[in-house]
Amino acid sequence: MEAVEGLNYRVTVGDVASQAGLDVNLAQKGLLALASDANAHLQVAETGDIVYDFPRNFRNILRGKFLRLRFQAWWDKIWNVLFYLIRISFGTLLIVSIILIFVAITIIIVALNSNRDSNSSSSRSSSRSGGGGFFFIPRFWIGDLFWFYDPNPERKRRRKAKAGKDSSELNFLEAVFSFLFGDGNPNADLEERRWKEIAQVIRNHNGVVVAEQIAPYLDDLGNQFSRETEDYMIPVLSKFDGSPEVSPEGELVYRFPELQVTAKQQRRKPVETYLTESLWRFSQADSGQISLSIGLGSINIIGGGILGVLLQDEQLVAELGGLVAFVDSIYWLLIAYGVAFLTVPLVRYFWIKRRNQKVQRRNAEREERALEFKRLEPQLRPKLDYARQFAQQTAIGTDDLAYTTEKDVLQQEFEQSDKLDQEWRDRLDSGS
Repeated sequence: MEAVEGLNYRVTVGDVASQAGLDVNLAQKGLLALASDANAHLQVAETGDIVYDFPRNFRNILRGKFLRLRFQAWWDKIWNVLFYLIRISFGTLLIVSIILIFVAITIIIVALNSNRDSNSSSSRSSSRSGGGGFFFIPRFWIGDLFWFYDPNPERKRRRKAKAGKDSSELNFLEAVFSFLFGDGNPNADLEERRWKEIAQVIRNHNGVVVAEQIAPYLDDLGNQFSRETEDYMIPVLSKFDGSPEVSPEGELVYRFPELQVTAKQQRRKPVETYLTESLWRFSQADSGQISLSIGLGSINIIGGGILGVLLQDEQLVAELGGLVAFVDSIYWLLIAYGVAFLTVPLVRYFWIKRRNQKVQRRNAEREERALEFKRLEPQLRPKLDYARQFAQQTAIGTDDLAYTTEKDVLQQEFEQSDKLDQEWRDRLDSGS
């Protein structure tokens, strides 16, 4: 569906296969099913090639027909909200953990001071004076808490720009999630990009290529990559319904007829000389957000250690009850969360370093194949010249149609008859 929209709603099988990086047979079956469900029109060229012409509102047509598509659109909206809540929950838990720990510490310390100085009125006065300072910590957190939850990145950027700091697309709670778990696989669409780029290389050469032009986009070639064997081309031939052609010198070129047919004239599009994988990033959070996350995680662990010492007085904990008893019951959960909060990113940091080493090695191997093709290009000239004999591009315009489902069959037969008559008259005129 995205390929059809990207190609302006009038497509061939080859157009969709190259635009989406799909297997040709899958693209053909999918297009036929989509055309049937979306009320598209079939246009048959005089050469026998088929063009699918879709209405521009075909997504609305499909949603009207299928409850599953309506449910999917509704679920996508719901999931966006749910995933945002999941992302901010980890930072929220950290803040709640710190607040619980330090409020419990404060209550226990105030209680200890009160018991120690209960026989002195001056000490009670001092205790009351100290109790007033207790509210300083909650005021600090309440002042900044809503800033942590700010879901508006634009407002966040303006605030940080005034402060002269680098901006981040993430608010603080989103940054905590990014610090803990990263931001997903940067190469999640690698296979899709691989086949789209291979298809575009084939199209740029009018449907005929040599193996050395495709090798920089493939992986795990091992010993297959050599001048003696081109077995690595078999998956490409299978995916895009290609076939090998043997030159008089016994060298192979590869022809892809389906990618030579297009609904409109295709210009040569720029494509990278080799497939490049993106390096994994530790986090999209800026350095300030990462430092703050580490600081809060450390505060959680340090505060948890202090609280653990104070909670050893079981009699006092039982007397105080309430919040202190609740914190005592979940104490090890708070400590475990604080330790995991710093351990998970540390482990992930070293994992990313190893992963990026492999990414860089694969990129270097593909780049080397691209450079080798450039070095060998003079030697490959006879094979490239042979490939050009099969290179062609067939663009099917509306004037080239023999049949379309948009019009009545009898009307089209009359039009075809008139067209043939006109061609005969033109030939007779030219002959005279």
